[in-house]
Amino acid sequence: MHSAPAAVALRPATAPATRPVAWWLFLCAAMVFAMAVIGAVTRLTESGLSIVEWAPIKGALPPLSDQAWQDAFAAYKATPEYLYKNTGMSLEAFQQIFFWEWLHRLWGRLIGLVFAAGLAWFWWRGGLDRGLRLRLLGLLVLGGLQGALGWFMVMSGLVDRPSVSHYRLAAHLGLAVLLYALILWTAYGLVLPRLGSFAKARSLRRHASIAIGCVAVTMCWGAFVAGLDAGQVYNTFPLMDGRLLPPPESFSIIPAWLNWFDNTALVQFTHRWLAIGTSLVVLALAFRCSRTPVVGWAHLAGLMVAVQVGLGISTLLTQVPVWLGAMHQAGALLLLALLLALRFVTRPVSESRLR
Repeated sequence: MHSAPAAVALRPATAPATRPVAWWLFLCAAMVFAMAVIGAVTRLTESGLSIVEWAPIKGALPPLSDQAWQDAFAAYKATPEYLYKNTGMSLEAFQQIFFWEWLHRLWGRLIGLVFAAGLAWFWWRGGLDRGLRLRLLGLLVLGGLQGALGWFMVMSGLVDRPSVSHYRLAAHLGLAVLLYALILWTAYGLVLPRLGSFAKARSLRRHASIAIGCVAVTMCWGAFVAGLDAGQVYNTFPLMDGRLLPPPESFSIIPAWLNWFDNTALVQFTHRWLAIGTSLVVLALAFRCSRTPVVGWAHLAGLMVAVQVGLGISTLLTQVPVWLGAMHQAGALLLLALLLALRFVTRPVSESRLR
């Protein structure tokens, strides 16, 4: 009977000169993580339409006088959200929702500054090879596009509807998650070893890729749930209105296929069962890794997916309190980070660090 191999210590496998670059990238990833959580709070407090213009420079400061606050409030009063949902809102209540949208945008600006400043510094110091420079320049451009996509999302709620498009919300979150994943992957390439020389490495690598895909799809439907306020209905689990299968109103939209994206009941049903399916995929991966050198990452991912399912069910049962919804968003990002680390360390040693 063979004993389980000891887990290999995940020590940095690069020269000391690259470690500062890695820590800078981890800082940027942490800032994107915080940005996504702030974004969740912004959505859950219905604050995202409180600022009706995109002013990348002057918008960094909030209104600084009573007249400036009155002007900002007057602009908000012309929006569909105020006219259809918040008529009679006080200035104090407006200032509360304004704060979250302003903080969300300010944090995005700070991410851009930290990333651009770090890139310029390490480039000037000669700490980046050509491949890494190109990768980081691409991430900088992608970050700029994320800001533009955020405004494109906000625009959808300023014309004839009192909320943003849930499709644009999902795209905005999706690009943020992509940036987060690419920054982490690049940082992992500078500090984590590749252990993919053991017997099941290729199979586990495929399994980890499937798990990452499952998390991404589940998060996409989570954005649909948030955009449609679908977490405010059918607040029981595992049944929906006493049924295991979707209630009849889940297929009320014609053509029928649109219900998977636009129908509140079916979007929630899809998200909850995508989450359960994803958890089974991740737990199976954790079990398969038990007797391999990557057992540590796998068991952390397995623990995190169990926590995430618990957070999701609790969020649903309590009708999405802001703090719990934000924790659920954070849990998904932590799970993704662990799965990406697992996927990275199962790579063959011969692979390029940027692949």
